[in-house]
Amino acid sequence: MQEILDLVDQTVVHVNNYLYTYLMIALLLILGLFFSIKTNFVQFRYLGEMFRVLFDKATISPEGKKGVSSFQAFTISTASRVGTGNLAGVATAIAVGGPGAVFWMWLIAFIGAASSFIESTLAQIYKVKDRDGFRGGPAYYMEKGLNKRWMGIIFAVTITITYGLIFNSVQSNTISVALSNSLDIKTWMIGLVLAILTAAIIFGGLKRIANVTQILVPFMAIIYILLALYILIVNIQEIPHMIALIVKGAFGMEQVVGGGLGAAIMNGIKRGLFSNEAGMGSAPNAAATASVSHPVKQGLIQTLGVFTDTIIICSATAFIILLSNQYTGGLESIELTQSALSVHVGDWAGLFVGIAIFLFAFSSVIGNYYYGETNIEFIKNSKTMMFIYRLAVIGMVYFGSVAKISLVWNLADLFMAMMAFINLIAIAMLYKIAMAALKDYRIQRKKGKDPVFYADSIEGLGELEGWEKKPATNKQS
Repeated sequence: MQEILDLVDQTVVHVNNYLYTYLMIALLLILGLFFSIKTNFVQFRYLGEMFRVLFDKATISPEGKKGVSSFQAFTISTASRVGTGNLAGVATAIAVGGPGAVFWMWLIAFIGAASSFIESTLAQIYKVKDRDGFRGGPAYYMEKGLNKRWMGIIFAVTITITYGLIFNSVQSNTISVALSNSLDIKTWMIGLVLAILTAAIIFGGLKRIANVTQILVPFMAIIYILLALYILIVNIQEIPHMIALIVKGAFGMEQVVGGGLGAAIMNGIKRGLFSNEAGMGSAPNAAATASVSHPVKQGLIQTLGVFTDTIIICSATAFIILLSNQYTGGLESIELTQSALSVHVGDWAGLFVGIAIFLFAFSSVIGNYYYGETNIEFIKNSKTMMFIYRLAVIGMVYFGSVAKISLVWNLADLFMAMMAFINLIAIAMLYKIAMAALKDYRIQRKKGKDPVFYADSIEGLGELEGWEKKPATNKQS
């Protein structure tokens, strides 16, 4: 059995090398730059607006139901973003690609944030009503915006496998490694506990997911950032050298000669994409659940999520590792992060990281599960299919806890590339709709209004299930 798994692992590595070298890196950068230019760099110009709309209250439906708020939708997507990619993925990128990988991780976040704005705004425009409020995402805007249901089904299947199954095995794998290292617990026991906890939450529905993540995500992120700030203050004299190390690793001639430049770019972009998910088509599923007055509001909020994830939390991990000088010792993944923290604050750090990664990664399991759920409902509203999916999620959480580290990460990279490719093609075809929504938002804001969107605010959209038409007395010229 192990020989078969090793063969699968080697095959996936070869496919990944081809995909990322010749396709994904170019596509992510080109489209990210294209969307940045077309929106006049919305990810920077509207930074203040992102914080303003973050705490908008959820709108009330005509039936009197209060939907998911902007902040709750933000935490659902952040729960998926903030996980093993921040603690284990960044460590792996530095271990394999060197300090220069951090620069390329930042770059893909800055550029990809524009892609995140486009995809999340589109998800809001084409969202549909369900029993909890709204649902949506790439599969929905592929069907309703592009009139290509077949494309939506392919994406729905891909994201369900990627997030609900593969990515959740990555999350549980990292939890297992971290806790087994710090507490000396058998991996099968950790897997069993994780499977039971996952089952208890995912059978509770979206409202419970929103409530759990709303509490966990801000708490765990703040504690981790405060610890990183403490380490930066203690090592403040080393910061200029650390920044120089990152820049030198990203552009230094010795990296070009030794082949390290390619490793830095490849691993920085792969781990950056895994962590912040910009353009990948995952965050729009959470963005669509929000009850906001205008689609652009949620587009801005999800863009803020990219910065929160990569520029703040991933950077915190990178700084902790680089200031420890542990990245040349052969360690990788969560073990490197644990070792680096131990250098800074003592041996208790191993246990702290074990607990932190449990909180980060388990909240990601919750968010990942929802992405699969909403896409299964897109394919067919079947209780049987949903029950089978939930059992599969629980099974993969257990599998990841006992599986080989390299296999689950390499599978994640493969399915991540497939998913991102489909979504990027779709948003490239639909970006003008998001641009029209941004124009409508900008005009209303200039008039001092709190922007409100209607189904007929943009010409040619047709019937939109998630939005009402303008009342006759409010028709705008």
